[in-house]
Amino acid sequence: MKTVRQEARRPYESILQNAMLALWGILIGVVVAVLEVIFEYGLDWMDHTHDGAPIAWLALLPLCGVVVLWIFRRFGEESRKGMLLIFEINQGKAERLPGRMGFLMMISTWLCHLVGASTGKEGVGIQIGAVVSNQISERLPRLKAKKSTFLITGMAAGFAGLFGTPFTAVVFSLEVLFSGVIEFRALLPALFSAMTASTVSGILGVHKASWDLAQMVPGLDAASIDAPLFGKIVILAICFGLLGGLFSWILHFTEHKISSTFANHPYRRVLVWGSLLSIALMLAFGGRYSGSGMNLIRSAFDGGSVLPYDFVLKFVLTVFSLGVGMIGGEVTPLFAIGTCVGFTLAPLLGMPAALGGALGLASVFAAGTNTWMSAMIVGMEIFGFSFFPFFFISVSIAYLVNGNLSIYTSQRKFNAVYAASDSESREAFLKQAEESLQTGMAEEKCSDPDRTTDQSKVQNEVRNENEKDTHSIFSSSGPGNELKTGHSAL
Repeated sequence: MKTVRQEARRPYESILQNAMLALWGILIGVVVAVLEVIFEYGLDWMDHTHDGAPIAWLALLPLCGVVVLWIFRRFGEESRKGMLLIFEINQGKAERLPGRMGFLMMISTWLCHLVGASTGKEGVGIQIGAVVSNQISERLPRLKAKKSTFLITGMAAGFAGLFGTPFTAVVFSLEVLFSGVIEFRALLPALFSAMTASTVSGILGVHKASWDLAQMVPGLDAASIDAPLFGKIVILAICFGLLGGLFSWILHFTEHKISSTFANHPYRRVLVWGSLLSIALMLAFGGRYSGSGMNLIRSAFDGGSVLPYDFVLKFVLTVFSLGVGMIGGEVTPLFAIGTCVGFTLAPLLGMPAALGGALGLASVFAAGTNTWMSAMIVGMEIFGFSFFPFFFISVSIAYLVNGNLSIYTSQRKFNAVYAASDSESREAFLKQAEESLQTGMAEEKCSDPDRTTDQSKVQNEVRNENEKDTHSIFSSSGPGNELKTGHSAL
């Protein structure tokens, strides 16, 4: 039995633990921000150098692919997993992130951007943050049990330090590892790490790209959403959702097909496919689709040209680049694809092109990553919080129709409609709920040694509640009604 004194002390212990988590978040944010600034300045230099002689650098792309492959095979084969390894850490399938992983990813991304591969940068930024936080938690016994919490904290710092969007960074890190579940136990340190990283990187010269959508579409606000406009947004959002889901599916299909060729000769595979990619990028307007795609986004919102087929070519060449083995990320290319398709389709529906581009940027990101709230927030952080109703409608529809696909193959799904399709899936659905509960309880128990809750009893109660909730959802939604749902916290 706990004494009255122990019970009275508990609130103060909780406050102290939260204060320590916040301080660790600030420390991680500072360290990660400095590394992100180095990475971003290096990336800018590589992009600028490439733009000086794009054809010449594209000709070296096959050789770059060989060099990148050799780097990972020689210095860190496991590090090549990138985001996959982060998901495995969170799921308990791997123990730690190699300390050299961030450095190897940084160097490889610089090289791939130098030669003009169509890849992004956010994957590496998130991985740098995750490596820093994981290394800290691994070296301190009191923090080791909070491995998942610190992993999310580092991810938030990495995203915020690179993009300057701290609110998006926090929510994205909390929801991306387990779609449909918010990892609330990491909220406090993630918030402090993201705000710190964004502030420090801003002081050091890395600022977010943003546009005032209210100036581009004057007179458009929440009161403007009538039935016709709502219908047009829904039509656009369906297109965005299908496009994002298609990107995820084709990306994984392409990676599998390319990796199966020259199975015993990886260097030959990279050389052959890299040569084809180099030629394709040269033929596509001399490298217009090289890099992350920020050139396309800036061209769209700064009054430049957006070609009707920009989104198609960026889509294809990004999938091709990542399938060949180029290093970088998918999120910024998704931003570019969404922007271009929005600028192309919106005028066909009688909508402002800029509004379509803004909604496309957020909604294709939502569909491609299978995340909901972070996509709404990124739209508001970049274009203005007054447009929340527009982003809410578009992102929600896109998220619902993406087929539950994601660019992250190891992302766990907490999704009632897919879980209910058969008894086996239903059991997997409930197992995922129990695993999430067990992880959270393990971390909480470690930070509170006096906790004596009967874990098996709690798990059984959660299973029973999940079964009731799931049955209620399916019996009320009706046959064929594709309802996406999930518990926010377990």
